[in-house]
Amino acid sequence: MEKIETIPQLIKANCARWGARTAMSMKMFGIWHRYSWQDYYDNIKYFSLGLISLGLKRGDVTCIIGDNEPQWFWAEFAVQAAGGIATGIYVDSVPAEVKYVAEHSDARFAVVNDQEQTDKFLEIKAELPLLKKIIYWDLKGLRNYEDPALVSFSEVVKLGKEYEKTHPGQFEENVDSGKGDDVAFIYYTSGTTGLPKGAILTHRALITTARGFVDRYPLNENDNLISNFPAAWVGDSFFATIPHLLTGAMLNFPEEPETIAEDTREVGPNFVIYGPRQWEGLVSEIQVKMLDAHPLKRFVYKLFLPVGHKIADLKFEGKTPNLWWRTLHFFAYLALFRPLKDRLGLSKVRFAVTGSSVLSLDTFRLIHAIGIELRQCYASTEAGLISSHGKGEIKFESVGRPALGTSVRITNEGELLVNSDCMFTGYHKDKEKTAATLIDGWCYTGDAVNLNEEGHLIFMDRLEHMGMLKSGAKYAPQYIEGRLRFSPYIKDAMVIGGKDKNYVSAIVNIDFTMVGKWAERNRIPYTTFVDLSQKNEVADLVMQDLERVNSYLPDQSRVQKFVLLHKEFDPDEAELTRTRKLRRDFMEERYKDLISAMYGAQDSVDVQAPVTYRDGRKGVVKTSIKVRSI
Repeated sequence: MEKIETIPQLIKANCARWGARTAMSMKMFGIWHRYSWQDYYDNIKYFSLGLISLGLKRGDVTCIIGDNEPQWFWAEFAVQAAGGIATGIYVDSVPAEVKYVAEHSDARFAVVNDQEQTDKFLEIKAELPLLKKIIYWDLKGLRNYEDPALVSFSEVVKLGKEYEKTHPGQFEENVDSGKGDDVAFIYYTSGTTGLPKGAILTHRALITTARGFVDRYPLNENDNLISNFPAAWVGDSFFATIPHLLTGAMLNFPEEPETIAEDTREVGPNFVIYGPRQWEGLVSEIQVKMLDAHPLKRFVYKLFLPVGHKIADLKFEGKTPNLWWRTLHFFAYLALFRPLKDRLGLSKVRFAVTGSSVLSLDTFRLIHAIGIELRQCYASTEAGLISSHGKGEIKFESVGRPALGTSVRITNEGELLVNSDCMFTGYHKDKEKTAATLIDGWCYTGDAVNLNEEGHLIFMDRLEHMGMLKSGAKYAPQYIEGRLRFSPYIKDAMVIGGKDKNYVSAIVNIDFTMVGKWAERNRIPYTTFVDLSQKNEVADLVMQDLERVNSYLPDQSRVQKFVLLHKEFDPDEAELTRTRKLRRDFMEERYKDLISAMYGAQDSVDVQAPVTYRDGRKGVVKTSIKVRSI
């Protein structure tokens, strides 16, 4: 393993070691199809040679877009084996976003999933003069397409087999000549503060990050993983794909994004990593189902959940439960926790991880209460794995100790600096931002972080997002927003403040499905999302959650006014990034009238907002939004 420097070299070693053993499994038409390490290697080999025969050269970029399926990763590794560079595009990107990544990265090839993604590239092909071929792997709906740029994945594999006849041993030579400092991937950041930036990561950075992760979360070839993160996101490489390559754990692909819950239950993974929104969604689902459950089930849930909380709290304090609590927990496990974990598909999980952004403390505690060892993990595209909880050192308020081989410093302004072999090498075509981020071997993360006496990092927020009011009082928007999302009735929220403001306010999105059910149970008539969101009864319901969150906050940091927005935050309207993070600057500009009203004497605002529908049509929503005080 000491001689292995690149991802394709890892795959070659795994094929030699495990050959016929199952490496990947993909559910298709209700049946799990298995691929051995030999299948894995062969697909990568011949696709790589096929790309070379079509003109791929060392250093060329190939962009990939599609659902998480084996072909996505075979294409990525095939490009890297040829000395090329891969870059991913989020599957729900609109053509303009696809064009930006393909154009900015100078992509020569595009590998796409299906007809929908093919159509996106055909629409913008004339604006991408460098693009040579569009390679698709799902034939459905594409049989009558005749564009000369189109070629199927299987046809490229055939070209590779033909190419090998006249170039024997070239693939192996390409793989063996790879170096750890070769660029492996350009990951486009989520673009919370503007256009996405292309972070350049080498093979060494990706493999070192994954090794640090496996050091904290030991996996082996008998374990099962589920591929549920967008493959275009760096977190998939950090926490799923490359750990799978390092340990031989089987990587499983759900049939559709809509069947992830059911397919996860069938797989029974030994390790899962979800983003905060997914964990919060899981907790909301539990709470909502309990609202509609049989009275006996609701009684069991209310009776035994406090037992789970007690056992979890004792473990966090390093104490052993006494016989009374152990006996109660045994019955709670049989009656509630075991069937609940099974329903969530987490019955075999040894440990679980959350990352990406701040998780609500209430959510974190509830997951532990039902018996799942959830740990915080802190990483970034630019700095790799920064810190994580180890076994027996889980603390709600922290994101764990620095990872293996990672050095950290905190500036006087509270900004975290990181130095490790996990770091990126710069931003593609942006020397200015690279120079501002990488200084004297340290990566300036832009995150506001504290370090406690035990060496744990306490993540506060992005430094630029840490708020300060006119009075000098500080507040952490992400912390407040995370706690609000714990409510089954709140889908999202954006917290507002600033040096020119005397108090904190919030724009709140209701969860239309959950609030709709609540309204029906309480005989409150409504017609549309807009109508429901402005009901006084709904405002009172949401205010209860705001008051709950305020009870955790210092007096000066509490939310004093709020509005219920007439629509959901939408990535298609650039309000959220593709990883569902708020684009705050854009949102504050877009809703400046609402924000002004919350800091003025107005009690309502007439809103006329443009809306982009999923089919591309544009419309306008008109309503009067009420400003409410707590």
